[in-house]
Amino acid sequence: MKASSAVVGAVLAGWFLVVLVAGRAGWFEAAASQPPLALLVAVFGPLLVFTLVHRASDALRRFVLGLDLRLLTAMQAWRVIGVMFLALYALGLLPGLFAWPAGVGDVAVGLAAPFVVLAMVRGAPAWRARVAWLNIAGLIDFAGAIATGVLTSTSSVGFLASGVSRASLGALPLSLVPTFAVPLWTLMHVISLLQLRRASASP
Repeated sequence: MKASSAVVGAVLAGWFLVVLVAGRAGWFEAAASQPPLALLVAVFGPLLVFTLVHRASDALRRFVLGLDLRLLTAMQAWRVIGVMFLALYALGLLPGLFAWPAGVGDVAVGLAAPFVVLAMVRGAPAWRARVAWLNIAGLIDFAGAIATGVLTSTSSVGFLASGVSRASLGALPLSLVPTFAVPLWTLMHVISLLQLRRASASP
């Protein structure tokens, strides 16, 4: 388990450095005539890689199913940092169509997470259902944020862009949100749901 944790830690550190360097180089910023392909690959690529490796590796399956579900759930409390989207909206740097659902959704999930962990610790009768709904809500929030982020972007698919200057989610430091934070938290959601599925399948 310690060896697996070290490998995962190294992968996460390497992943963070790659997106940091790529963000600094401007790889995630799409021209007005192009779709944000690099940014979308950074968002969905880690989930695809995880799915493929998870299906092929017994070691990875054992590792993710052995993670502490309480810790995975508690990590969702960090989602309250999504309030920064509302702050940037107030400063006129992000469109409301993106900032409001993304910011409010993140904050709601982040505030709910400690209460779900408390239900787990106390062994509340419906704690598994609460964990499931927290993770489902978190995934729906991400899906909405990605969709509105793309549609309000300054790229060729920004059909709902307002035309005013805005902070770019493809440039540092905001690029770390869609290229690292969102896929990492998405993976935690997926792992939590996999653990719940295993528990429900057990006699």
